Amino acid sequence: KVDLLKPTTHRNFAIIDAAMNDLIRPALYEAWMDIQPVVPRTDTEEKTWDLVGAICETGDFIGKDRSLALQENDLLTVLGAGAYGFVMSSNYNTRGRAAEVMVSGEKSYLIRERETVESLWEKERLLPEE
Repeated sequence: KVDLLKPTTHRNFAIIDAAMNDLIRPALYEAWMDIQPVVPRTDTEEKTWDLVGAICETGDFIGKDRSLALQENDLLTVLGAGAYGFVMSSNYNTRGRAAEVMVSGEKSYLIRERETVESLWEKERLLPEE
């Protein structure tokens, strides 16, 4: 999801709810991911955007120099993330891993739910009081 659009004089940034912890391949070895709006817009002009996460690290991007017509709250899809999306993801900065959706023809299926902060904490234990 596009959380915030931040146009500047040098680059335009679309801050999205995905980050390098969800899909490290673009930051790790410059993998090109096909990123498209779920519902293409005809009411907004295309601009060139860098799609970045909210982790605030230099490598926190999913795509750079993408010509897209975007507005805040638009949903995006990363096509062809493949088998390496979830297995290379992490809980960096205590971020839950993203949900996974399988698209087959005209149908889509939720195959893994988004992790919550509670699900990250459920295996943790406090030290006993002494």
